Amino acid sequence: MYHQVVSELIRSLKTVEIWLDKAEQHADVKRFDVGVLLTSRLAPDMHDFIYQVQSACDYVKAAPAWLSGQTPPSHEDTEQSIADLRARIRKTIDFAESVNEAQYTGASKRKVKLSWAPGKVIGGENYLLQIAVPNTYFHLAMAYAILRHNGVEVGKKDFLGPIDWVNV
Repeated sequence: MYHQVVSELIRSLKTVEIWLDKAEQHADVKRFDVGVLLTSRLAPDMHDFIYQVQSACDYVKAAPAWLSGQTPPSHEDTEQSIADLRARIRKTIDFAESVNEAQYTGASKRKVKLSWAPGKVIGGENYLLQIAVPNTYFHLAMAYAILRHNGVEVGKKDFLGPIDWVNV
């Protein structure tokens, strides 16, 4: 289960590359600096697009790390451009895909300590289902919504990404 769920998180993160293409195209057509989109937010008290992508990446890399008994790689939050975000996404995906299915053996018995919950631990299964999955999708949804709110032509199919259909 762990490998399959993390693989789905990776697949979802890959869709951001398409969103970035569409953001660049939108900015070109409308003749404004794409950086405006990267620093946009939906509300004054929420984080911007860059932060949302960084956070989604953090959850996608943390899940395979913690669930395979590793420490997640550290990525500084220095991204300021689409090229920077693409590099962050690629680093994240490369790491997450480097964890093979066998490395998840015993994941449900692993205990995960989170920096924002000192003195507490969460079991591997609950970490995946209650922390990693919902937080990944929350940050992806916020990034998507920021682009959509700013007129970038992204739709539900862009959010879902490719679907593995089967023949009937």
